[in-house]
Amino acid sequence: MISRSLGPEFGGSIGLIFAFANAVGVSMYVVGFAETVVDLLKNSAIMVDEMNDIRIIGCITIVLLLGISVAGMEWEAKAQIILLVILLVAIVNVFVGTVIPATNEKKAQGFFNYRSKIFLENFTPAFRDGETFFSVFAIFFPAATGILAGANISGDLRDAQAALPKGTLLAILITGLTYLAMALSATVVRDATGNSSSIINHTTPVICNGSTAVACELGYDFSSCEVEKCKFGLMNNFQVMTLVSGFGPLIIAGTFSATLSSALASLVSAPKVFQALCKDNIYRALHFFAKGHGKNNEPIRGYVLTFIISVAFILIGDLNTIAPIISNFFLASYALINFSCFHASYAKSPGWRPAYKYYNMWLSLMGALLCCVVMFVINWWAALLTYGIEFLLYIYVTVKKPDVNWGSSTQAVTFVSAVSNALSLSGVEDHVKNFRPQILVLTGSTRSRPALLDLAHSFSKNYGLCITCEVFVGPRSETVDEMNNAMEKNQLLLKKKKRKAFYAAVACDNFREGAESLLQASGLGRMKPNTLMIGFKKNWRTAGAEAVQSYVGILHDAFDFEYGTAMLRVNQGLDVSHIVEAEGLYDIVVSGLCASKPSTLTQIQENMSVCGSPPPQVAKMNEKLVEASLQFKKKQPKGTIDVWWLFDDGGLTLLLPYILTTRKKWKDCKMRIFMAGQPGRSDLDKEEMKGLLKKFRINCSDINVFDDLHIKPRSESLKELQEMIEPFRLHEGSKDADQIRALQKEQPWKVTDKELSDIYCLNNTTKLNPVLKEQCLTYLFTLLTPCRSMPIARKETISDFLYMAWLDILTKDLPPTLLIRGNHKSVLTFYS
Repeated sequence: MISRSLGPEFGGSIGLIFAFANAVGVSMYVVGFAETVVDLLKNSAIMVDEMNDIRIIGCITIVLLLGISVAGMEWEAKAQIILLVILLVAIVNVFVGTVIPATNEKKAQGFFNYRSKIFLENFTPAFRDGETFFSVFAIFFPAATGILAGANISGDLRDAQAALPKGTLLAILITGLTYLAMALSATVVRDATGNSSSIINHTTPVICNGSTAVACELGYDFSSCEVEKCKFGLMNNFQVMTLVSGFGPLIIAGTFSATLSSALASLVSAPKVFQALCKDNIYRALHFFAKGHGKNNEPIRGYVLTFIISVAFILIGDLNTIAPIISNFFLASYALINFSCFHASYAKSPGWRPAYKYYNMWLSLMGALLCCVVMFVINWWAALLTYGIEFLLYIYVTVKKPDVNWGSSTQAVTFVSAVSNALSLSGVEDHVKNFRPQILVLTGSTRSRPALLDLAHSFSKNYGLCITCEVFVGPRSETVDEMNNAMEKNQLLLKKKKRKAFYAAVACDNFREGAESLLQASGLGRMKPNTLMIGFKKNWRTAGAEAVQSYVGILHDAFDFEYGTAMLRVNQGLDVSHIVEAEGLYDIVVSGLCASKPSTLTQIQENMSVCGSPPPQVAKMNEKLVEASLQFKKKQPKGTIDVWWLFDDGGLTLLLPYILTTRKKWKDCKMRIFMAGQPGRSDLDKEEMKGLLKKFRINCSDINVFDDLHIKPRSESLKELQEMIEPFRLHEGSKDADQIRALQKEQPWKVTDKELSDIYCLNNTTKLNPVLKEQCLTYLFTLLTPCRSMPIARKETISDFLYMAWLDILTKDLPPTLLIRGNHKSVLTFYS
């Protein structure tokens, strides 16, 4: 009940304690039964001594009760009916005895039938021997724990929803009235000698005070009880109900019935609760006890465990020691039961629809607080110990994260809090001090480009938001089912990979339209992506004009929607979709060496070489690709993060590498700054950069200024670029104007001669790549700022293929490179 309301963390922790409390409850009731038996036999048939006799009789009794319980619920139910009949007869016998005129012998023992003076005297408390209200309450409280006996075996009820409220409320009403009526405070005085000679002779004056004053008025002198302990009266005689009743032996039978009935109920309840907990598999080590036997799924293993716990506490042999322990555990359980009801109401979950007409959430909260307060009043150190155990169990379940979803109120409260916080955040204007990289990763499937997602997660974890997006291209009728199926699957995959990111997908006729929809609609309020992260299109030369135009168009769309951009290039490539597909194939292979599903991409490659026998060069290429795809997932070795600061884009190019240096995986990497300077003022530019970084409180290991980027590039670099764009040139030099216009209309994506002659950045792009290669011999990761290092193609001015050639020639044959372009909005400030 608690686990389904508050979640497995609370339910698992309190479930163990509640089951343990029921197991200890068995020992308390059995010890109560054994004390009664020993009290009857102490004058004639003591075996060893009173304490050991209680232990012996208790152990024998629990063995018999275990036999009844293991026999099945039918036998337990029949036994409970027989015990109930005996108990009811005994209760009636008590009330009959209270109206039978008391004999002189009973009066000497303190029984005077109903007297108003006795009621008034006994109505006020008179605690003795250091006892207090709460110490007595701790012993009495377990007598009220049976009201949940029905809830403990709810799995065996035909209609639990109807039976539980009715049965529990009737149990509270009947039990409360019976306990009040059995209080006997109107018939028996607190102290009595038991001697018939205590009758007052009116010829001799007697002065009686304190607890014996009422007895004096009724003709008996019990004043000796003021100076020495007497054996009779409410405070002294534990068998006072036998004295009051009409027929004493029936009270003994009723005592046996009450203790054995409660012991039997607890002996059945504890294994049932424990079995339910173990079935949930919250604590995997305890799953052994989830197995049931027979048609009723009896928890035989749970019975044995409960028996062992009960015997251990029976050996204590003292009812007053056991009772407070049980009270503490039950109060903790009841506190969480009450809090579960309050929490479900507070969460305002539409699924919480209590049918009880008079239910009130604040009454539930008050009940929970009252239980907690009483726990500490009874025994503060035991309460701390109980909550300490609960906390450790809670932490254990939280860390293990069991794969369950019960729609708990904790989830509902999380949702309500998230919506509330998002709404409150929407009323706050953005400020540069609070800028966070909120990244939209256009990566396709979450498994096809793991390196891109790992790097994006490094930027956004604990700092901002990360949404990994996928576009399903094709007719909506064909792709919408695939998209819907991928939503939950990919979000669960992100959780399994411990990636704090969200998954979003759209179905569109073409890729650019889908990406545009994601750029506009992703996020919620202020929690909206501000940076697009995308992989470099390595196959741009063979992908076709439409694919290249779509890719470059996405970058244009990102700038139009005021996104910053980050483009990752890894020499081996980013796409491992063909390897992921291979992993899927291994799920259905059931023979030979391919029978087991590979658990890592490396194992997939190994199995592919065994089962699929790919060519050696393909296997080697796949191996390198797998290694590259996992490089940002593992701890990075010592190295540098090289930042080429060539243009002020608002500071995004400095912020992202700084964030990397704060990560555990990158803590051994230092930042190096490279910047372009004017000839003859390298030292001045370096000092200015140092001052800027100091104001931004960003540490770097070195600053390098290059003032020779304006010299003419090497002929080899120009030749390489020309060869790269040759297939995409229009070559209009030998054609007349009409032919040129016709070709431009037919192939508008081709590079014109005018474009090449007008692009002043082209030479700078080709000569920057050799500089990068030279400087990056010792570095680990390169971050490049936009202008010249990541040129931005103006719409309808620079063709898409020429732009891709710039990016390709700039980053070719370099280690992992991230091209960054801010949207010229400041993301860094001098003021904290």
